[in-house]
Amino acid sequence: MKFEDIYQFFNNPPPTYLNRELAVCYVLDYLLTQESYGTELIEQLSENFPQYRLSDTVLYGALSFLEQSGVIEGYWQKLKGRGRPRKMYTIVSDYKEKAEELASLWRHYVYHNSGKS
Repeated sequence: MKFEDIYQFFNNPPPTYLNRELAVCYVLDYLLTQESYGTELIEQLSENFPQYRLSDTVLYGALSFLEQSGVIEGYWQKLKGRGRPRKMYTIVSDYKEKAEELASLWRHYVYHNSGKS
């Protein structure tokens, strides 16, 4: 290790991987804007929040938790240009208020950790 390595780390830090709690809040924030499927959720996180990453394991754990809790529901849909159907997720209307509340935690977290606070 050199001192330059330390400066490089702080100037260009590695991405932070979301835990399941953050993943739940991120997923709800995204699903409030549109229905989606797992791979797209991961891609959109990388695109919209390049400082964060989401593993398949954590994402599908979060989706499973939300589905078992009744907050979201999944259904299979064939998408244009895709060989196999994708499991799409949407927020159950009775849980929109809960989804908004949890999504606001994600937005607060991102804002607070972006250095803009």
